[in-house]
Amino acid sequence: MTMRSLESGDPGQPTSLKTLGEYLGLDPSTVSFVLNNTPNRSIPEATRQRVREAAARFGYQPSHIARSLRSKKTQTLGVMLPEMGEGYHAQVLNGVADVLMREQWFFFTVHHRHRKDLVNTYPKLLQARGVEGILTIDTRLECTPAVPTVCVAHHGGLPGVSSINLDEDAAAMQSLRHLYDLGHRQIVFMRGQSFSSDSDVRWHATVRAAKALGIAMPESLTIRLEKDTVTPELGYPDMSELLQRTRAFTAVLCFNDVSAIGVIRSLTDAGLRVPEDCSVVGFDDISSADYQVPRLTTVRQPLHRMGQTAAETLLRCIAGEAVPHETQLQPELMVRESSARASRLCVNKRLFS
Repeated sequence: MTMRSLESGDPGQPTSLKTLGEYLGLDPSTVSFVLNNTPNRSIPEATRQRVREAAARFGYQPSHIARSLRSKKTQTLGVMLPEMGEGYHAQVLNGVADVLMREQWFFFTVHHRHRKDLVNTYPKLLQARGVEGILTIDTRLECTPAVPTVCVAHHGGLPGVSSINLDEDAAAMQSLRHLYDLGHRQIVFMRGQSFSSDSDVRWHATVRAAKALGIAMPESLTIRLEKDTVTPELGYPDMSELLQRTRAFTAVLCFNDVSAIGVIRSLTDAGLRVPEDCSVVGFDDISSADYQVPRLTTVRQPLHRMGQTAAETLLRCIAGEAVPHETQLQPELMVRESSARASRLCVNKRLFS
């Protein structure tokens, strides 16, 4: 690009430091010092102003690649998650994105569908593309990546990896205490899929809470999810199958909100009313939970805040600051319309029908 093309605004080629320097009669390095705010350079303010005005006039855009090669900093992160959807993963990712947007960091997002080959391969691929750190959501990492890493919902205890988790014991006690205080003793318990990072930890917390409250957990009233989906289909078929075997229960404690929505549909299709005949409690408090019919009683995970905390922790880690190995956030029980006091008449009718 020549001085003439600069003057005419020729869009054929991007403006470079060299052509800006020629236009201004300055060395390209001087132009670079000004535009990059390089410290300890005695450049007159009038010259600085000329450079800034010319850069704005001709639409100069600095080369991010060249800058990254010089500084070995890319201001880029990699985010790994199972899938995109309107629920859990999306709300955590929104929290991550808000922090990175504020701090002017770029990020790549990859989803792996819980495939071990992709979970093991993606950290290397992301690092090869210049990411300075990796943030995972509901991902079972088996080894520590070579760059700073922070995980949301990871309980593997990998060395050098920080985790942002929910206090699952508090969550289990809140939900079960709520049902217990409403008189529910025959409760269906739902265990999450084997590939979900939270499944085992949440299940063991539920077992401890049930034992503390004296609530039985018979195998006949246990549902083990396996379907890989983020739609209400997750809870519907298993609930329908259980209803064919027994109706000797008054409440269902679900693994998450989307499964709870499927459970409510299944109960309704079977002629049961929620909550008059059966109470349902979810987990997560996704955006649509308060707009279901009935509105869903659920354990709220601070999903947006979990994403924010993870992003902030990762940026601190990249900056060389000491960060905790695990940060636990607290749940909150959101009591709405899908749970109510157990009817003794309903209990007796179920048990002896």
